[in-house]
Amino acid sequence: MGRYKREKGCSVTVEEVIRAFKCREPEKRIPVLRMELDYELALLHEAMVENDPHRIDQCKARLRELRREMMMLEAL
Repeated sequence: MGRYKREKGCSVTVEEVIRAFKCREPEKRIPVLRMELDYELALLHEAMVENDPHRIDQCKARLRELRREMMMLEAL
């Protein structure tokens, strides 16, 4: 299906939007998602201190996924 472009290269599929709407309790998911973001940021910091490019890329990819989910939930 098509993709909907949203600010600075963040694209969301129709399926992701539908899944977010089906989520019955986004207000419970958002605090958990914030903790996941904090944890992933801590991992990114650790990877940067250790100068580990592979882990840095993994953390950045996961942070992009979490950011996309957060934006969808906050839009509901």
